[in-house]
Amino acid sequence: MRIRRAKGMKSNALIGHGYLPPMIQRLYLVLLLFLSLSGFGQMPIFKRYYIADIPGFGWLAKFFVTHTIHYLSAAVFLSLAGFVLVDFWLLHRDRLTVTVSGYLRGGLLAGILLSGVLLVIRNLPGYRFSPVFIIVLDIVHLGLVLAFFLIALACLVLKKKWTKFL
Repeated sequence: MRIRRAKGMKSNALIGHGYLPPMIQRLYLVLLLFLSLSGFGQMPIFKRYYIADIPGFGWLAKFFVTHTIHYLSAAVFLSLAGFVLVDFWLLHRDRLTVTVSGYLRGGLLAGILLSGVLLVIRNLPGYRFSPVFIIVLDIVHLGLVLAFFLIALACLVLKKKWTKFL
């Protein structure tokens, strides 16, 4: 049984079989862009390597701007992830199954989200984590992000999809 696509919907190697509206697919890519820019922007690399001196990129050197953008983008990303999971579970689980590459990317995203939530909790008043735990958490978060980007790039090049038809 094939899923009928709405007019204009095409299969997308980045997200499943195109059963999601193109707007959701584009939002996913835009969120990944903003999350990566603002996440790396919280480290001083853009100022140090003069990327922030390029006209239009000055905001990348401002910690609180990148911090706010990162938190807002993460909140929208969490909402999008919840929507996609509920949509798949309620409407498509009987016709589609998650591929190995989909489970791998999903597991990496879950690790990124979990470590990100712990980093947010670290910033709340009244919560104290040991300095070693904070450093490990930062490195784990960054390592998972880099692993996700490498796996996502490999899946894009090899045209591996998140889901496949049963």
